[in-house]
Amino acid sequence: MPDRLKGKVAVITGAASGIGRGGAELFVAEGAKVVAADINDEAGATLQREYGGSLVYVHTDVTSEADIAAAVDRAVSEFGKLDIMFNNAGAQGDPSPLVEIGSEGFDRTIALLTRSVVLGHKYAAQQFRRQGTGGSIVSTASAAGLQGGWSAAGYTIAKHAIVGVVRQAVAELAPLGIRSNAIAPGIIRTPIMARSFGVPPNQADAFSDFLEEKLGASQPIGRLGLPSDIAEAALWLGSDASSFVTGIVLPVDGGATAAYAGGFAADVVAAANEFTTR
Repeated sequence: MPDRLKGKVAVITGAASGIGRGGAELFVAEGAKVVAADINDEAGATLQREYGGSLVYVHTDVTSEADIAAAVDRAVSEFGKLDIMFNNAGAQGDPSPLVEIGSEGFDRTIALLTRSVVLGHKYAAQQFRRQGTGGSIVSTASAAGLQGGWSAAGYTIAKHAIVGVVRQAVAELAPLGIRSNAIAPGIIRTPIMARSFGVPPNQADAFSDFLEEKLGASQPIGRLGLPSDIAEAALWLGSDASSFVTGIVLPVDGGATAAYAGGFAADVVAAANEFTTR
């Protein structure tokens, strides 16, 4: 079904790689204009060259409130409006366990993963209100935002907090026609997965294949996820097809949070150690 986002304008943070890039590519293919916001200028410039007039790249550090505001402003100045805000940028943050994490590392993690989503809501909602059109805000949470044990303490806490942001957004923004939903990915084959577990960037693809081999069959649906799986969910939540949907946290995890009996973090750490020492 082509042109599912025809005429829409979106800001996607973390758009230069992984889930964000998958979202940017699908949104453009379905008719949207996209502001690709990221800190990877080289990858962002490549993305802009590939998609020409349908996509512009803007350097955006989501721990900076001014940068988030500027990304929204760029959508309006470049394409005339904003319809979709996809708060996606992130990384693992402080890997420390709960009994060792310090305030500095915890604060950095919250700033990257939670505060950025709050500010994405703030500036998108302000623009939607000015337009008087309503709009859709989609945020990347995680299976680690639904259950403990999927990741380190800081990441897990920060992703749980996104659920609270979405629910508060419904209370405040739904009367303005502004929808807020989140996606909770499971194990997705992206470069961030490799970095999070200490695998060098130049081995990210090989590690992704290795992880599929080691853990894919243990997932209820029999494989790991792809960026395109998350992109399709984000497209639906951003489109008019979900116009009566707000306040949900949608697991896109192959059934893992419904039935997975393993210990994800321990499994991936073991796989990463095996991969790097073989």
